[in-house]
Amino acid sequence: MATGQLFSRTTQALFYNYKQNPIQRMLDFDFLCGRETPSVAGIINPGSDGFQKLFFGQEEIAIPVHGNVPAACKAHLTADVFINFASFRSAFASTMEALQQPTIRVVAIIAEGVPEGDTKKLIAYARANNKVVIGPATVGGIQAGAFKIGDTAGTLDNIISCKLYRPGSVGFVSKSGGMSNELYNVLARVTDGLYEGIAIGGDAYPGSTLSDHVLRYSNIPQIKMIVVLGELGGRDEYSLVEALQQGKVKKPVVAWVSGTCATLFKSEVQFGHAGAKSGGEMESAQAKNEALKQAGAIVPLSFEHFEQAIKETFDALVKDKVVVPVEHAKPPTVPEDLNVAIKNGRVRAPTHIVSTICDDRGEEPTYAGVPMSTIIEKGYGVGDVISLLWFKRSLPSYCTKFIEMCIMLCADHGPCVSGAHNTIVTSRAGKDLVSCLVSGLLTIGPRFGGAIDDAARYFKEAYDKGLSPDAFVESMKKRGIRVPGIGHRIKSRDNRDKRVELLQKYARTHFPSVRYMEYAVTVENYTLSKAANLVLNVDGCIGSLFLDLLASCSLFTQQEIDEIVDIGYLNGLFVLARSIGLIGHTFDQKRLKQPLYRHPWEDVLYTKAVKMRIEYAGDLYILK
Repeated sequence: MATGQLFSRTTQALFYNYKQNPIQRMLDFDFLCGRETPSVAGIINPGSDGFQKLFFGQEEIAIPVHGNVPAACKAHLTADVFINFASFRSAFASTMEALQQPTIRVVAIIAEGVPEGDTKKLIAYARANNKVVIGPATVGGIQAGAFKIGDTAGTLDNIISCKLYRPGSVGFVSKSGGMSNELYNVLARVTDGLYEGIAIGGDAYPGSTLSDHVLRYSNIPQIKMIVVLGELGGRDEYSLVEALQQGKVKKPVVAWVSGTCATLFKSEVQFGHAGAKSGGEMESAQAKNEALKQAGAIVPLSFEHFEQAIKETFDALVKDKVVVPVEHAKPPTVPEDLNVAIKNGRVRAPTHIVSTICDDRGEEPTYAGVPMSTIIEKGYGVGDVISLLWFKRSLPSYCTKFIEMCIMLCADHGPCVSGAHNTIVTSRAGKDLVSCLVSGLLTIGPRFGGAIDDAARYFKEAYDKGLSPDAFVESMKKRGIRVPGIGHRIKSRDNRDKRVELLQKYARTHFPSVRYMEYAVTVENYTLSKAANLVLNVDGCIGSLFLDLLASCSLFTQQEIDEIVDIGYLNGLFVLARSIGLIGHTFDQKRLKQPLYRHPWEDVLYTKAVKMRIEYAGDLYILK
C-alpha cells in the first residue's frame, strides 16, 4: 500500500445507498473548508435514478442519482472514492463491484458485521489491484481542510472546535471512530491540529491496517508526527512494531493501545469492536504497548498521559523548527437548516420547481445550455428548438427537418374533424382564443390524433419480440385492442394519405434505418387483406418513424427511448402541430363574424331506445 496522500481538496466521491445526513455533513464540511466543488459527485441507489437536492453552503444543488455502480462511475470519471453505506448483507457485492471499476481508488465500508470471509476476499482483490479499503465497521476518514467521509468527526461544532477546516501537522490512525473524535480534540488542544485521520474499523480483519497508514503518513511531507491509537485483540499493532524496527518510519510516533483494564477481569472480555478481544498474551494491550515502546514509539504510562506525550513531542518539533505551527484562521459560517434558521432568523429554503431544459438567469436565456443568440445566429429552426427543449440535445439536421415536416403536415386536416369542429363551435360561442384552442385539444386521444405514442409502443413491442404481422394483429385482437396507427375513416387502399407517403419518402431517403416503419408497412399489408380502410394512417407512420429516428441517430439509450414513448413526447408533436390549425380556425370564425352554432335537426336521428348490435371494422363503428 504505502504510497502517500489519499485525498485532496479536489477529491470527489460516489456515495452508495442514499443517506441524507452523512452526505449533507460532507457538503457542509466542503463549504467550511472553502472547497470550490462539492465532494459528493453522485449517489448510487440500486434500481433508481434521478437526483437529490442538497445544500452546498447557501446554494441548493442537485446531485445525480444512478441505479448501479458502473453507470455512476462512467458518469463521474473523476470520482475515485467510493463511500459504501450498504448493509452488511450487501456490502461485499457492492464493494467488489466498486473495486472492479477502473476509476475507483479508495473504498470505505461503513457497515459492521460483514462476514470475515467476504472481507478477506475484498482485501485480497484490493491489494492485488493497488486499491485501498478503509473498514469494514469504520466511520471513515478525514483530511483536514480538504475531504471527509460521511459522518467522520461528528457535528460541525466539533469539526470547528477541532480546527479540522484547515490542515495541521499530525497524522492520526485508530481503530475506533468514536475515539478518533476524542483524539481530534486532543490534537487541536496540544498541537497545530490534524492533517489526516483514518479510522480503520473495529473488525478483526480491517481492509487496511494501522501500519499501512503510518507508512503512508511517512511519505506525506506535511505530516511531521504520527499518533496511533490501537486496542487489545488481534496483532495489527505488531506490523507497526516491525516497521519501526526496520527503520521504515522516520517521523516521531506517539502510540497507545487501549484495553489495559482487561487484566482486571477474571474471564476474557469482549469490548465494543468485533476485534477488541484478546486471544492471548501477545494480543493484550500491555504486550502491544511494551512492544511499541521497545521498537521506538513514544508510549505513555497510561491513556491519561497520552495527551501530555503528544504535546511534548509536538513542542519538541516546534523547538527544533521541524514544525512551523499553522496560524489560526476563522472558518466561514455554514448556513443553518430551516428549523434552526427560523429560530435564529437565518433561513435557507428549498426550491419548489426543478428545471433542466432552460435557464433565464444569465445575460440571455438558454435552451438546454445553448444561448438564444447562438440559436438565431446559426439559423436554428423550430425543429432544432424542439430538440433542445424536448430532448435536451441537438439532433442531426435530418431529424429536426423530420420534426418540422410532422408539424407542417399535421397542422390541420379541415374543419370537419372533431378537434376543429369543437374549436369552431366554441369560437362561434364568443369564447376567447385559449378556450377555443383547449376545446379542440381536449378531443385529442386514441381516436383522434393521440395514437402516435400507442402506435410507437405497440409496433416497437411487436418488432422487438420478432412477431410476424399476422401474429401481432391477431394477438391485439385477442387482447381486445385496436391496432393504433392502422385505419382511417376516409383513406383506403386506393386513396392513400398523401402525408404518409411524403413522410415515408423522406425517411427512406435520409434516415440511416427505417426498420420500424417497414415493419408497420408489413402490418398494413396484412390489415388491408381484412378491409380496404385499414391503412397505415399518419399517427402510425409518425410513431414508427420516430422510433427509427430515436434508434438510428445513436443519441439515445434504450431506456431513454422507452421513456420518451411512455411520457408522451410523440403525441406532443400532434398537439403542437394541430394547435396551429385550431388557432387558425378560431381566428377564421371570428374574422367571419359567424353566429352561435346550432346543430341542424335533420342531422340528428331522433328515435326511441332500441336494441342494437355494434360491429367494429377498422376505424368505423357500424350499427346493425
